[in-house]
Amino acid sequence: MQTIDTYNFSGKKALIRVDFNVPLDDQFVITDDTRIRAALPTIRKVMAAGGSPVIMSHFGRPKAGPEDKYSMRHLVGHLSELLGVGVKLAPDCIGEEVKAMCHALQPGEVLLLENLRFHKGEEKGDVEMARQLAENGDCWVNDAFGTAHRAHASTAVMAQFFPNDKMFGYLIESELESLDKVLRNPQRPLTAIMGGAKVSTKITIIENLLDKVDNLILGGGMTFTFIKAKGGQIGNSLCEDDFLETALRIEETAKAKGVNIIMATDVVAADAFANDANTQVCPAGKIPEGWMGLDAGPDSIARFREVIAHSGTILWNGPVGVFEMEHFAAGSKAVGEAIVEATRKGGFSLVGGGDSVACVNQFGFADGVSYISTAGGALLEYLEGRDLPGVSAVRG
Repeated sequence: MQTIDTYNFSGKKALIRVDFNVPLDDQFVITDDTRIRAALPTIRKVMAAGGSPVIMSHFGRPKAGPEDKYSMRHLVGHLSELLGVGVKLAPDCIGEEVKAMCHALQPGEVLLLENLRFHKGEEKGDVEMARQLAENGDCWVNDAFGTAHRAHASTAVMAQFFPNDKMFGYLIESELESLDKVLRNPQRPLTAIMGGAKVSTKITIIENLLDKVDNLILGGGMTFTFIKAKGGQIGNSLCEDDFLETALRIEETAKAKGVNIIMATDVVAADAFANDANTQVCPAGKIPEGWMGLDAGPDSIARFREVIAHSGTILWNGPVGVFEMEHFAAGSKAVGEAIVEATRKGGFSLVGGGDSVACVNQFGFADGVSYISTAGGALLEYLEGRDLPGVSAVRG
């Protein structure tokens, strides 16, 4: 398989699929350029190797054809600044005019194609659209892990037109390498921390992880579905009554597979979902009527810390409390601190999923963990053990 480091880009037009779906304010100014910065090493590599990057991305959710607010023109200035070259902007992503612009590029010049989703064929995975995109270049580099779970024209279908000239960019390479360190060859013990509000959104991941992990720390709102299933009193805490039997089944499966499930034994309960609510610490299965558990209690935090401290590999997906409110952030903050400490001692840690990443950034732990995954849906599907079209298109 070709890699970005072994491929000869000299004189080649390299079609690079990136994820530039960044947030803009009312004045069309980028408010967070993390995704653009994440793609820079791949773009720079092609330029340094004498190739011409032709950059493709979707942006926003245009309904029916081109809409100015979703035009790539809002990104071209910032990208030019970051790369230190004047990036050209194509009027479309396919068509004769665009093809001519691509083929006229000189080594080191960069062209940004217009929004792929201005054409319905992109999301439909249309072969004809993929063929027209493929005509714009000599090789295909997929570096959009955030859309790797979609079989779109530019993220997967294009691969067939580049049987010997397809590869991952550095971002996808590092995402997959990090995920495989957790899922395929972890240092033991492997501990997964699954948090968040609902069991329903995490069941498949939990079930897949039970074949891999030694410890599973369950936190956040989903805990109360497990506690209620075993007859605990949870007051007004979040609970999915349809999943009580599922919760019991997960615990039975874990026991059969020798996986330790660790959950809060005490919680910080509040009489309202508000930062200034009255609070009390109480046993997780004895929450008074009218009260709700919003964070892990001190005993639970101590246990979480102990398990994490003795872990060789740690996966964190989802906070263990309502960390956005200062009074209910102690649990998530302690988990973050414990992960940083375990990493410092030689462990490998991967943080993924929007809330966990926000949590790590909020408390300033980003530099202390081994890897932060930028992908949402693709990460979750990979953790579920599903095949990602954007990955198998390159590997296949």
